[in-house]
Parts: sequence; structure tokens; C-alpha cells
Amino acid sequence: MIRKTILNPKRVRKIESSFAFIEHRFISDGFLKRLGHHELILYLFLVLVSDRNGISYYSYEKICAMLHLHLDQYLDARDALIQKDLVAFDGGLFQVLSLPPVGSSR
Repeated sequence: MIRKTILNPKRVRKIESSFAFIEHRFISDGFLKRLGHHELILYLFLVLVSDRNGISYYSYEKICAMLHLHLDQYLDARDALIQKDLVAFDGGLFQVLSLPPVGSSR
């Protein structure tokens, strides 16, 4: 077993005002490897900017500017995340969803 030790005690992460997380299942159940590059950066962005319920309301213009995506790249990534049941979108608001069961599809 690997023994874990703190490498830099002055820089240990702390949960402060807001906190974003991605379940370990995102890796262990294969979600990470099923996402393309643009899907992954959009998903990570939405996780980082969403509130405790997974809700965020950044406009596509702001998202594209911040992530250096063209509109078609954003639209493809957004639609793929919806299809893969990772996010919901109502035309104005995103919700990062709890991870679906492995093998489920819409």
C-alpha cells in the first residue's frame, strides 16, 4: 500500500466559501474517458461555477469566451453532455446532474 504524506504543509487545500466537486465515480465508472475535449472542459466549467444544487446561468457568449470555444464547439459539447445525461439545460439555466448509473443512456 502506498503511504501518503503531505508534500507541502503550507499549501494544504481547505474548503472555504464555495466548493465544487466531481464524484470519484466520474473516473472509476468511465465517464471521463467517454467525454471529448470540449465536453470535458465545458463539464468542468459548469461544475466549478454551479451552486450547491448544480445550477448555473452563464450565457453561451461568456462560456465560449472563457473556454475559448467557437459557438459550434460549445453547442456540440452542450448537446453531448445533455445526451450523456450529465447536465440538463432549459435554454437559460444549466443543472449539473448527479451521475447516472453506469450503462444507462437516454
